[in-house]
Amino acid sequence: MTAQIAHPGTAAGEVPRDRHRRAWAAAGPVGGALVLAVLVWLLGTGPFLAGVRGLRPGTLLAAVAVGAVTTVCSAWRWRVVARALGAGLALPAATAAYYGSQFLNCTLPGGVLGDLHRGLRHGADCGDPVRGVRAVAWERTAGQLVLAVLALGVLLALPSPVQGAVPVLAAVAAGAAVAVAATGRVAVRWVPAGLARAVRTVAGEARAGLLAPAVLTSSALVCAGHLGLFLLAAGAAGVPGSPARLLPLAVVVLIAAAIPFNVGGWGPREGVAAWVFAAAGYTAAEGAAVATAFGVLTLVSVLPGAVVLLVHRRRRRSAERSARTGPSVQGHHVVHGGVREDGAARG
Repeated sequence: MTAQIAHPGTAAGEVPRDRHRRAWAAAGPVGGALVLAVLVWLLGTGPFLAGVRGLRPGTLLAAVAVGAVTTVCSAWRWRVVARALGAGLALPAATAAYYGSQFLNCTLPGGVLGDLHRGLRHGADCGDPVRGVRAVAWERTAGQLVLAVLALGVLLALPSPVQGAVPVLAAVAAGAAVAVAATGRVAVRWVPAGLARAVRTVAGEARAGLLAPAVLTSSALVCAGHLGLFLLAAGAAGVPGSPARLLPLAVVVLIAAAIPFNVGGWGPREGVAAWVFAAAGYTAAEGAAVATAFGVLTLVSVLPGAVVLLVHRRRRRSAERSARTGPSVQGHHVVHGGVREDGAARG
């Protein structure tokens, strides 16, 4: 028996890289689970149960309604970005796919696997997987940037535990934006032609995907929907407070919810909510209760995505069965009502 010696450039040489990827993928759910475990250890299960017990049928129906509005607005944003990148997308199809991706994000570790699935499927439909993933990446980036800008505005205007640090964060963000823009301009002039074209492409996609009025408007509407859902959660959890008092806490929690180290969205969101509510004069238990109610309402708002995924799966299986056991007429395979002269399937 001869021993097989792996060359450094072969698949065996990729083993350390694969291990790093697997470790990074596992770090997200492990981190989220650790945060939840620490919260349960410190606060007990009472706050989490209180957040669920306060939910009523009317609140759940309101969450579904809010989810419908935010999903359509998100799909609108995705459609605008995709069309700017040359990948056509109808709004009904975009809405259905967005529902499915949100459901996967809320039920799978990391909170981004649904977006990856959506981008790959759209890329396969338009014949360019990379472009499909890029469109999703840009539209999600646009949403996060608009959330960050709105969060800075709210935190500057309204009192909060982090108000003193907001001017520094705003200055750092503005400086980073200027540095990126300046670096791009310098790179176009001094780097090789191929890299310069790549920089121009990225800049063009950024303008189309981040600065289009429809993208900014839809992103602002999505943020407003999420903030409304948070206020619903606070009311359901029995935490009193005016919108002026709760909105600064809400934007901090929403930013924390975007941290990918979570289990279906759970983990950092609850930890940050416990901290920021305690710092604002509430209790950590009240923060955890509100975050729990918000997490449940978020899941309920995207439940139509489960139906979308189920219907898609059944249609795909039906199409696969039809392809394997297609009807035959006199030895000819019939496809779309016609056959080729040699009897082979046409399609």
